[in-house]
Amino acid sequence: MAHLLGGENLTVSFATRTILDGVTLGLEDGDRIGMVGRNGDGKSTLMRLLALRSTPDSGRVTKRGDVNVGYLDQSDVLDGDLTVGAAIVGDQADHEWAANPKIREIMGGLVADVDWHANVHALSGGQKRRVALAKLLIEDHDVIMLDEPTNHLDVEGVAWLSRHLKTRWRANQGAFLVVTHDRWFLDEVCNRTWEVHDAIVDPFDGGYAAYVLARAERDRTASVVESKRQQLVKKELAWLRRGAPARTSKPKFRIEAANELIADVPDPRDSVALSKMATARLGKDVLDLEGVSLDFKGDDAGRKLFDDVTLRLAPGQRLGLVGVNGAGKSTLLRLLNGEITPSSGKVKRGKTVVTAVLSQDVKELDDVSDLRVIEVIEREKRSFSVGGKEFTAGQLVEQLGFTKEKQWTPVTDLSGGERRRLQLLRLLVGEPNVLMLDEPTNDLDTDTLAAVEDVLDGWPGTLVVVSHDRYLLERVTDSQMALLGDGKLRGLPGGVDQYLELREAALASGAVTGGASSGSARPTAGSGSSAAASGPSEAEKREARKDLNRIDRQLGKIAQQEEKLHVQMAAKSQSGDFDALGELNTKLQELLDEKEGLELEWLEAAEILGE
Repeated sequence: MAHLLGGENLTVSFATRTILDGVTLGLEDGDRIGMVGRNGDGKSTLMRLLALRSTPDSGRVTKRGDVNVGYLDQSDVLDGDLTVGAAIVGDQADHEWAANPKIREIMGGLVADVDWHANVHALSGGQKRRVALAKLLIEDHDVIMLDEPTNHLDVEGVAWLSRHLKTRWRANQGAFLVVTHDRWFLDEVCNRTWEVHDAIVDPFDGGYAAYVLARAERDRTASVVESKRQQLVKKELAWLRRGAPARTSKPKFRIEAANELIADVPDPRDSVALSKMATARLGKDVLDLEGVSLDFKGDDAGRKLFDDVTLRLAPGQRLGLVGVNGAGKSTLLRLLNGEITPSSGKVKRGKTVVTAVLSQDVKELDDVSDLRVIEVIEREKRSFSVGGKEFTAGQLVEQLGFTKEKQWTPVTDLSGGERRRLQLLRLLVGEPNVLMLDEPTNDLDTDTLAAVEDVLDGWPGTLVVVSHDRYLLERVTDSQMALLGDGKLRGLPGGVDQYLELREAALASGAVTGGASSGSARPTAGSGSSAAASGPSEAEKREARKDLNRIDRQLGKIAQQEEKLHVQMAAKSQSGDFDALGELNTKLQELLDEKEGLELEWLEAAEILGE
C-alpha cells in the first residue's frame, strides 16, 4: 500500500508537560484509523500536526506531494455571515451541485433539516457542526481527519456517517483518521487503532473491540498495569462476548480468541440479584405515565410533543431512550422527575421513589463552584456502597478517574467531562433509587466511559438513559424505547438497529418524523437521500456471504496448522535440528502470508455486505 503521510520523531511540550515524545507513525492507502486515549493526552494535538495545522517542537511531518488532506476541527471555523448553502457549496449554482449524486447523498444525510438560506451564525451548535462536516465531505480528499465528528450527531446521523466512510473509497484507497469517544463508531469503521498515552502512541490492528482484546493481552504479558484497570478491560471484553449486533460480524477466529481470554470473567452485572435489591429498596411501584399528552409551546403551539403516552418503570429496570433531536427525550425525563406537568394524563410516583437526574449542561455544580472535588462529595456523604462493597468518598472519586492530586482541584477548574463525572458521583452518593442520565457520555474519553459503566453495573436502582451513544445503551441498559417525533413512545425489541429501520421506513414513506423541519427553504434537489450512490446488488451480496463462510473455514484450518508448526518448531529447537527448524519456519511464513491474504479478502467481502 502506498504511503500517504507521516510524522517522524514528533515531540510537543506545553509548559513543563511533554504531550508527545519522539512519536513516529504514518498513514497508508486503505488505513481507517481511530485514535483513543484519555482527555488531554494529545489526540487532537497529534491530529493537528499530521494535518499540518501546527508544528512540533521537534521532528517533522511529511506527505506525498499529490496528497490532499481534509481536516475537521473541534472548533467552529465557518464564516457566520454566509448562508448555509454558500458555506457548503460556495458559489456553485444549484443545478451544478445537485447534478452530483455524491453531494446530494451527503446533503440528505447531514443537513436535510437545516434551512438552506439561513445565516450560519443563526444555527445551533449541532447544526453548525453538521454543516462543517458536509462542507468537508463533498470535497475530494485522499486523507480525511475528523476530530470528534460524532459530537451533536444523533444515532441516525452516526449510522449515516459510518456508512459514508465505509463506502467513500475502495478498500485499498484513501485513508481517514478519526478521534471520537463513540466506541460503536470506532468498531464500525476502523481497521486500526492508535492509543495515545504517556506521550507515546501504541498502534493496534482492528477497531475498538480488537483494541480492547489486544490491550488486555499486552497488559497481561507486561504485568505493568494496575489490577483495577485490568478488571475494567476484562469487563469490557465480557460485554463484547454477549454478542451486541455491532460485533457479531467479526471473524470467528477473533471471537474464539476473545472467548478463550475471558472464559473466567463473570457477566458485567447480576441482573437477578440487582432486581431483588431494587425491589427491596423501591417497593412495587416506581414511576408510571398513563395516557400522558404534552403540547408544544412557542412556534410549534398546537402540535403535541407527546400524544397519549403510557410508560411503566419497574424496580431495577434499565431503560435506554433514543430518538431524533427535538422529539422530547429530555422533556420525558423532566416529566418523570415531576419538573413539568402534562397537558393531560397522569404521572404516578411510588411512595419510596427518590429520583436523581444528570442534566446535559450540569449547571447544578454552579452552587459548589468554590469547593474542591473531594469536598463536594464529602459534603454529601463520606462512605458509599457500590455492588455490596463499601467505598470512602475518596475511593469512589478515584474510581471515576480523579487521582489523589486531582481530588483537590477546584470545581471551577474542571473540564466539561470532569464536571459531568463529578455531578454523577454527587448524584450517586445521594442514594437515589431512580437515576436518569441525559447524554451522560458527552466529553468523556473511552477509559472514563468504561469506569462509569463499571459503577452503573453495580447500581441496583431503576435506570433511564437518554443517549446517542449506542455502545453505552447496549452496554448498560436491558431494553430500549424510541421517540420518533410523532408524539408516540415505541418499544424496540430489536434495539437500536430496529430504531434505524423505523426511521429509514418513515423517511422512505415521506412521513415527517423529526423534531425540526427543513422549512421548505431547502432546494428540492438536495433535500432527500434517495439519489445516493447505488450499493452492491443482491447477487454480489450472496457471493460475498459465500466468501465469508469459505474464508472463515480456511482461517480456522490455518490456525490449527500454525499451532502444529509452533509445536514442531519448539521440538526441533530443543533437539538442535536447525535444518529442520529452518524448513518449518519457511512453511510458517508461507502460512502467515496466506493468512494475511485471506484476512484482506474477508475485509473486502465484509465491506460489500456493509459489515
